[in-house]
Formats: sequence, structure tokens, C-alpha cells
Amino acid sequence: MKNGTDSINLLEITVPVKTAAASAAPVRRGRPRKFTVPSRPVTVTLPERVLSALASLDVDLGRAIVRLAQPVLSNQPHAPAELATFGRHSVIVVNPSRTLEQRTGVELLHLPDGRALISFDQTRTIPALELLIKDSLEDPELLPGDREIFDAIAGILKTARRSDSVSVLQRNVIVLETRKPLKKRTRT
Repeated sequence: MKNGTDSINLLEITVPVKTAAASAAPVRRGRPRKFTVPSRPVTVTLPERVLSALASLDVDLGRAIVRLAQPVLSNQPHAPAELATFGRHSVIVVNPSRTLEQRTGVELLHLPDGRALISFDQTRTIPALELLIKDSLEDPELLPGDREIFDAIAGILKTARRSDSVSVLQRNVIVLETRKPLKKRTRT
């Protein structure tokens, strides 16, 4: 973590409680959703050794299987930037870009699937970040891959800012960073 801060801000977008489609959909009953993406029940027969190994990863076998599949899923292409939504809240996840960090001063928090969350310290505001992104998009030297990321983030922020049903909020997130091991001194 930079500058020894205890927490950094995370961009959070609050989505409306009910959209027109959600209000027309029937109320969901039963157990809460286990995953935030579309899912369905499956039946699988596995050897006891495999079941024990999966249980050592997670007591829930479905989550254990998903954890094992994450490296494969991270190799699949993602949008340059997109919203990851859970309930009424969404966060922007991006393909990691050193250029994004250098030009805007954000710090990317890497996720297991190969994408990253955008975070920044409390001195940076969302409008200031949006302006830095717009300025970078006007630079003809911005590489095409980085341009896609910057453009996607700008589009998400612009849409959220103009929406009557979405609030763009700045939140703090706690990050635990391990220290580098101290070098042992040798006595002479």
C-alpha cells in the first residue's frame, strides 16, 4: 500500500432497488443465491478422495469447484472494463493496465480472475479521476489496448453520472499487504 495508509477508496456504483424488468419478475423465494452470475444445479458423482480434497478447499462443494475453475476462467477474455454487480451495488472491474495506474494515480487491486478493482486514496475524487481519463483519451500516443480500458471506464462513469436511478459513491476498502521479509544480518 502506498504512503502507509490504512485504507483506500473504492469506486462503488449503487444501482436502483427495482428496475422495470425486476418489478415485473416474480419475487424469488427459497435459498439466497450462492453466486452472482447465472448458475444452475448439477448432479455429479465423484470419488471420496476428490470429495475430501474439495472439502479442504471449501465446506461448500460448489464454491470449491468454482475456486478450482478460476484459473481456467481467468484465461477467457473479459471486457476492458465492466461492472461486477451484487444486489444493489456494483464496482468497476478492469483488465490490469500499468498505463491506467501511471496516468490517473489509481492503484489496481488484482482479483483471482485476472481483473482488478480500481482504488485510489482519499485525495482523489471521482470527477477528478473522470477528467484524467478523458484527458488520456485525447492523447494520440495512448496505446489501443489502454484506450479500450480508458474508454470503457469513461463510458461507465458517464452513464452512471447521467442516470437518475444510479448514485456514484466513493467507499473505503481495507487492504492487507504483507511486508517483504527483512534481510538477515550476517555477523562478521
